[in-house]
Amino acid sequence: MKIHPDVTLDRVIAAVQADSDLGFCTACGEEQDGCEPDARAYKCEACGQRAVYGAQELLLEMAV
Repeated sequence: MKIHPDVTLDRVIAAVQADSDLGFCTACGEEQDGCEPDARAYKCEACGQRAVYGAQELLLEMAV
């Protein structure tokens, strides 16, 4: 999976540690509220692509 350079490991870890409902768009790098931790391929409100992942799910993807 290609991840936008603005979606850093530090940002994702901070969101997981804060137990927030943030997701991150892997296409444009924007944060999106209201995402379930295991969200996959949600539609991005900023760019319209189906590339939003919940913070916990994205952390697992980045660890591989």
